[in-house]
Amino acid sequence: MEKGAAPLTTPGALKGCHAEARRNDRLILEAAKQVFVADPGAPVSAVAHRAGVGIGALYRRYGNKQGLLRRLCAEGLSAYVAVAEDALAEEGDPWEAFAGFMRRVVDADTHSLTLRLAGTFAPTEELYRDTEKARELGARLFDRTKNAGAIRPDIEVDDLSMLFEQLAAVRVGDEARTRRLRRRYLALLLDALRARSGPPLPGPPPGRAELERRWAI
Repeated sequence: MEKGAAPLTTPGALKGCHAEARRNDRLILEAAKQVFVADPGAPVSAVAHRAGVGIGALYRRYGNKQGLLRRLCAEGLSAYVAVAEDALAEEGDPWEAFAGFMRRVVDADTHSLTLRLAGTFAPTEELYRDTEKARELGARLFDRTKNAGAIRPDIEVDDLSMLFEQLAAVRVGDEARTRRLRRRYLALLLDALRARSGPPLPGPPPGRAELERRWAI
């Protein structure tokens, strides 16, 4: 380069490139959730088309569909962990913190990923560690609420996974309507979870092995 010539890549240009990469990454992940929740067998090209990015940009970032699915589920776990940590940090009424946690998880739609993608790709050890962290935080919140006498005694923490998935299965095509219907049925579930009386629930809650087996391929 000649003396006094400007560098080929300026700091401003680098910053712009990084910002564009982050923007593309977010577009890809949002599109991937929409595409794969609707059709887990959809090709990666459908994600690129919905995101409005070139297929090359997607493959440079994720390598293949398996990599994209892993990142998508990691994002879902991260969202769940953040909601659980916020709820645990609340020092007010344990039931209100728990109910707020349930609403935020349902609104985040994290369990649509489990419902639709379990068994479609091989999880990594990192994903299993993230899953265990999410479970531990959820268990701490659940135990705090149960110890306060705010949840019926025959409910266990692993019941929550199935309840979240039942709500995630509510889908009517219109996003706003789906959100309202999920809130409607969550309100019914919260009333049932808080019930102090009633006949005992039939059968035991799901076991850890039953929940984890669905991710095997």
